[in-house]
Amino acid sequence: MIRGVHTMFYTSEPEAFRAFARDVLKFPAHDVGEGWLIFDMPEADMGCHPAGGPGEKEAGTHDISFYCDNIQATVDELKSRGVEFVHEVQDHGYGLVTHFKMPGNVVVQLYEPRYSKG
Repeated sequence: MIRGVHTMFYTSEPEAFRAFARDVLKFPAHDVGEGWLIFDMPEADMGCHPAGGPGEKEAGTHDISFYCDNIQATVDELKSRGVEFVHEVQDHGYGLVTHFKMPGNVVVQLYEPRYSKG
């Protein structure tokens, strides 16, 4: 049976991206050969959103986001490690949201959800 989700980012700077995820974001990883790191993520969830309407993404697209319990504390900590944020935290209804840059022209969402997982 399915026991997890595997996410992938495509970047023009894979070595820098891997180092950023390991050293800046502090994700634990193991080397599966030749410096190829696989990151052990603490937990995951998955949503299914409508597509094709005004302001919605096209069918067949997907997103990867990171979430946290306290967005301001997380933003402050990541900024202290040199992470560049694209904009200030915004209220999107489902949660408090911002985006930050990762190596290789990758921008990723960080949010503090307002929904309960339990």
